[in-house]
Amino acid sequence: MNYILFDGPVRTALLPFTFTRPVADIRIGILTIREKWEKYLGYTTTTITEEYLMDKFPMVEMEANVLINAAYLPNEVLAEMVSALEENQAILAGDDIVAFYTKDTQEEVDFDSYEIIEYTDEVIKVEHVWDIFQKNDIAIREDFELLTEGRKSLPIPASVNTIAPENIFIEEGAKLEFVTLNASTGPIYIGKNTEIMEGSIIRGPFALCEGAVVKLAAKVYGATTVGPECRIGGEVSNSVLFGYSNKGHDGFLGNSVLGEWCNLGADTNNSNLKNNYEEVKLWSYEKGGFVKTGLQFCGLMMGDHSKSGINTMFNTGTVVGVCANIFGSGFPRNFIPSFSWGGAAGMVTYDVKKAFETAGIVMSRRNVAFTEQDETILAEVYQQTEKLRNSN
Repeated sequence: MNYILFDGPVRTALLPFTFTRPVADIRIGILTIREKWEKYLGYTTTTITEEYLMDKFPMVEMEANVLINAAYLPNEVLAEMVSALEENQAILAGDDIVAFYTKDTQEEVDFDSYEIIEYTDEVIKVEHVWDIFQKNDIAIREDFELLTEGRKSLPIPASVNTIAPENIFIEEGAKLEFVTLNASTGPIYIGKNTEIMEGSIIRGPFALCEGAVVKLAAKVYGATTVGPECRIGGEVSNSVLFGYSNKGHDGFLGNSVLGEWCNLGADTNNSNLKNNYEEVKLWSYEKGGFVKTGLQFCGLMMGDHSKSGINTMFNTGTVVGVCANIFGSGFPRNFIPSFSWGGAAGMVTYDVKKAFETAGIVMSRRNVAFTEQDETILAEVYQQTEKLRNSN
């Protein structure tokens, strides 16, 4: 069967992260949404997304296709329902089409002619940027079960202090000595070729993905995901780093999400709680203004390739776009458009050619090429966000 993950109506609400990737490639829990579906279904998937992303994330359409709403995370029951779909059947959760089987082209789908199968069990849906950290606890637990079922962990080194070691799973090539792991509050997953340096203290749920590093004496609270090839240090709480991003020094990161290729300079801190303890509002690309999150704790949302200088301070509920470079004293504004350069003293437009040069240098340090596809995507983001820079 040919499975295609489509962005659906939540794509704009998930900016800035979906400026540079389909909804399916958001990481929540241990795996990306795409990786979860592929593991449950036993098939690779392709994507329906924005046209400017499709060279890098193409769609493969065959005579018969099952389309899946990428905002929904799979579970065993839902995946079995999707696998069992027949032609002109669709799965509905509330008012949302979760998946459907069609032999028509996408422009010709008429759900009035479909047999509707209702899904009424619990399911995780990612529809706001803050859902990525807010729902990360349950997502880590579900991915942990999925990835470790029927498998045996590597032995825990004798120098490691543990609580509830039965909830700890260590993959091949992981290095950790003289650290403390408390898995009584949730599972701890330590991926392939990772490292946790001496003196670090970690509480679950926690996921350290392949090639990632926890630096000396870090303090990490769940539910936190450190994506592939990321580096973290200092204090981190209930945050998700997608991949290839660094928070390598002291400073606090809490209730936050970082995309790929981000870097937080030494002693960068974010606030995750307002001084008056009121509900946090967050910039919404969908609404074109600040919206209520319903949360008392909400920190930093930072898009791909954005950076902060030493001692940067981010206020509660700050949204940073793609390819922004923030530095200087004081608190910058709590919405920073893509390709912005500056800080609290003022912002100018980040020269796009210099931004591309920096991206190429940063990626080459991890032996990853900055491709023409990457440049085309970032150039499109630059064009799309011009009005936001001019009005901010």
